[in-house]
Amino acid sequence: MHHKRIGTIGKTGAMLGVLMVAFPSAASEIPTTAGDAYRMPSGHIETRWYTRENPKGEKGKGGTEKFGRKGAPCAGIGKGQSLTLLDVQGSGTVRRIWATLWDRSPEALRGLKIEAYWDGAATPAVQGPFGDFFCHSLGHMATFENDCFASPEGRSFNCFVAMPFKKSAKIVLINESPKDNGIYYDIAVTHGDQHGDDMLYFHSFWRRENMTKLRQDMTILPKVEGRGRFLGCNLGVRLHPAMTGFWWGEGEVKVYIDGDKEYPTLCGTGTEDYIGTGYGQGYFTHRYQGNQFIGKLFSAFGFYRFHLPDPLFFHKDIRVTIQVMGGPSYEQMIEALGKDPSLKFMKAGDGTQFYTREELEKEPKRAEVMERIDDHCAQSYWYMDKPENGLGPIAPAAERMKDLPEKP
Repeated sequence: MHHKRIGTIGKTGAMLGVLMVAFPSAASEIPTTAGDAYRMPSGHIETRWYTRENPKGEKGKGGTEKFGRKGAPCAGIGKGQSLTLLDVQGSGTVRRIWATLWDRSPEALRGLKIEAYWDGAATPAVQGPFGDFFCHSLGHMATFENDCFASPEGRSFNCFVAMPFKKSAKIVLINESPKDNGIYYDIAVTHGDQHGDDMLYFHSFWRRENMTKLRQDMTILPKVEGRGRFLGCNLGVRLHPAMTGFWWGEGEVKVYIDGDKEYPTLCGTGTEDYIGTGYGQGYFTHRYQGNQFIGKLFSAFGFYRFHLPDPLFFHKDIRVTIQVMGGPSYEQMIEALGKDPSLKFMKAGDGTQFYTREELEKEPKRAEVMERIDDHCAQSYWYMDKPENGLGPIAPAAERMKDLPEKP
């Protein structure tokens, strides 16, 4: 069995000093911020840590191997195998998930799949590549922190999103990568939470379009039916090789809610605008929005947005998309045509007009919006009033691992 070298501050430091985030639908009486941590909730609430040292979270049975001297801190997971990280009965709330892997390569981050099931559901509410779910984009680790996820030194996976359940909870890790791997993990759960009728189940889903189709918006969250709240998304874009030097982020995020058809109720103004910046997109990580990954030679971008101070509710259904559009200068388009005369640059509009070399050469300093084709991926997060979402399985491992960008 492969063992990870354990330093004196590496793994332990990532487990300390975490402040929980208060979300709707979690046990409302349990203090989750430093300001009200002194209060004791009503009822009999118990805390359990589900780790390899106590996989069933049993009272008085933690760390029993090797006379209690760190006998089972991690678990191996061979290729093609699955590992159940959590399997509990009764009412409670998953409060925090921490983990690190033996192998954190791009193949591992995309080849490992995480699933979560609530209240005995037959299909998972949570599906995603391990890295993308924990807000690491495009198969690469990054150092970042936001209110929902964090990786203090780019070697770990932290999730602070509250995940309530009434009857049972199950979290499974599936190794669909070509290599054996292993995991250290710690899932903090409170038991005995009394959830009311306003409780919503946590959901998450991953999808990719490699490449997108011209003038067809990328779907971040396919249509789901129910009542709930869209929490946010972790997005990734690998730029088309012929257009890596162009500004790519003019696409508007659109949210179709409660019966919207051709046009959405909620519409943004551009990709970098959606994550709170403007006129380009560099590296930054903030509480609710950020760009935590930039690929080699600016060939790829990983970024996130969480709707915590600006809640996004739906009452019947929801669908979320982003346009695939850029805003290059005419001079950049001329340069690209010089390298590949077969390229065609479609103007934003009805899809029938294209830029010609003649009009580009007349005003080389001008810049306009154009339709693009890029490799997009999205891990979406939301709460809903039922434990199943009907979205089906995510793409197989081969599609998830293909064409990953280089890290700078």
